[in-house]
Amino acid sequence: MKFYEVEELLKTEDYDFLRNDNRFGDNIILMTYGGSYAYGTNNENSDIDIRGCAVNSKREILTGQDYEQFVDEKTDTTIYSFNKLIKLLCSVNPNTIEMLGCKAEHYFVLSDMGKQLIENRKIFLSKQAVYSFGGYANQQLRRLDNKAARLVSQSENEKHILKTINHVAYTFGEKYFDMPQDAIKMYIDKAIQKDFNTEIFMDINLKHYPLRDYKCMMSELQNILKSYTKIGKRNANAISHNKLGKHMMHLIRLYMMCLDILEREEIVTYREKEHDFLMDIRNGKYLDDNSQPTAEFKEIIDDFEKRLEYAAANTALPEKPDLNRINDFMEMINEQVVKK
Repeated sequence: MKFYEVEELLKTEDYDFLRNDNRFGDNIILMTYGGSYAYGTNNENSDIDIRGCAVNSKREILTGQDYEQFVDEKTDTTIYSFNKLIKLLCSVNPNTIEMLGCKAEHYFVLSDMGKQLIENRKIFLSKQAVYSFGGYANQQLRRLDNKAARLVSQSENEKHILKTINHVAYTFGEKYFDMPQDAIKMYIDKAIQKDFNTEIFMDINLKHYPLRDYKCMMSELQNILKSYTKIGKRNANAISHNKLGKHMMHLIRLYMMCLDILEREEIVTYREKEHDFLMDIRNGKYLDDNSQPTAEFKEIIDDFEKRLEYAAANTALPEKPDLNRINDFMEMINEQVVKK
């Protein structure tokens, strides 16, 4: 679907909520594509995903209220409140940071405030991209390995799970009560579980630690383990609907976007230069006769992982974003809303 056709689509009754909901309308400062259309990897079967940001109302700003985000499942549209979006951008959340790197002509709405947000996009970039993009990529890789069981062993599965856990555990220091850096150590060793070769173990050294914070951390880790057991159920559906190539493509795209952030401090959502390569992956070039990833594709993944490790170790980005600069920017935008 062409851009002008989507513009007309947005004027239809299905999208009336964008005009009639008092949280949106003129409050929307940025609205663009999400998903394949944003990346330039769409085909004739691709759905239209819309992503946007609306400034909080004067009342919400002054009273501390926030609806955070609104999702319309029928049209696959997500509108983030400005204050919520800023929080997600601070963690270099892939689903939101990509909104600031779309093709210029792909913004359906871009107000002066929206332009200011894009102009200040670099203040949100930090080494946390390694953990946010890396976490998404690792889960995507695990899905691929589950779909191609012959290519991966149980021990390899444990490595994937541990990577995901480490990505999540990196944020524990921000979410929960402070603890020494080596208070929780997780590693792989010879298994005691039946039918396992290796498994993940943990050493914990905590004193006078809040029980509720500890419970929440363990709950996060438990949810990761549960999510990996559910992946297998989704895999059969992906294969039956020929979506395996799409999953493979998005894995590589995540690596590309993360490398742009770490190496060049840029957000590049629309993958124009890599379009043909990504579409080859999506269309099955790297699937064998059994519809499973080829050995060549695994080599491509290995190359990207090595690049990512090097970029993470050598990037000039700070460990975490400068919250003072971000708070100054939030204050400036919210002040404009209140004064208006």
